[in-house]
Amino acid sequence: MTPVPTPAGPANAGSPVPEEFTIVSAAPRADCIADSAGGLTFDLDAPEGADASGHWSAALVLLRRGGDAVENADDEVRLPLTPNGDGRLRAVLPSTVPLPEGRWDAYVDAGETDPRLLLPGLADLRSLVDRRPGPSTSPLAVRIPYTTKHGNLSLRSWQRAPHAEAGDLGLDAKGVTVHGTLHRVEDPAEWLAGAVAEARCRRDPELVCAVPLETAGQAFSFTLAHQELCERWEGGPDAWDLWLRRTDGTGEARVARLLDDVAEKKQIFVYPAQPVDAPYAPAQAGPYYTADNDLAIRVDERPPVS
Repeated sequence: MTPVPTPAGPANAGSPVPEEFTIVSAAPRADCIADSAGGLTFDLDAPEGADASGHWSAALVLLRRGGDAVENADDEVRLPLTPNGDGRLRAVLPSTVPLPEGRWDAYVDAGETDPRLLLPGLADLRSLVDRRPGPSTSPLAVRIPYTTKHGNLSLRSWQRAPHAEAGDLGLDAKGVTVHGTLHRVEDPAEWLAGAVAEARCRRDPELVCAVPLETAGQAFSFTLAHQELCERWEGGPDAWDLWLRRTDGTGEARVARLLDDVAEKKQIFVYPAQPVDAPYAPAQAGPYYTADNDLAIRVDERPPVS
């Protein structure tokens, strides 16, 4: 579709000339820029069906994977597409717009056809690397764009308050030491002073291993011994999820690694399992990141030595 030029003449002498968009018929691509507050800006060429006069209702649509936008309005977020001044269209997802945790596929809706999946273009995610959120008690918004295995653009979203950000992990034959920082509480030092770290067995919620914290301001660390987790192991894979919990019952925070530009930590941050002599059978244990980038400890049977 070619934009129609504005006719010259008295009727148009005082009217601004509408911006001429770049119209594309191929699968649309969206460039993405992230900001340090958790917001995202998308720029793309105008889809077919866009009127160069600007009187149309195109939108970038985010649909939560596995959700139902008809039954649940929270499973769809529509972001208006407006001219960005460079002949392209722009949609903005501020950090203040709620985006529930999950995976969100990105579409462009030009109003005249079914919404089309967006392909990823250029991504500037530098502001997400080593992100340091400011003081606040509002939920921490994390949105990381990524390319799915099918090649389309999606977002991974988290909303956490409080949030315990995992940092360096120290590994040795006896266990793992976790270093991290606490975010989104009014007084992190006070919150941590009354808290412990817990490993919670996914197989049996009644099995909990609590250990003390070492703290300095909003920073914390704790050490989990593999032997203690393996004492309760009964064969097969066991996963222990890591939490911080206030001993007075006033709050808890999942330990996770969210504050960077890596949407899928599980295949990137890989740690070796350590051998453990467990009562049930020879075992091995070590940390890993779940599909949701939460930190956990896996206990499993030790492979036989060949």
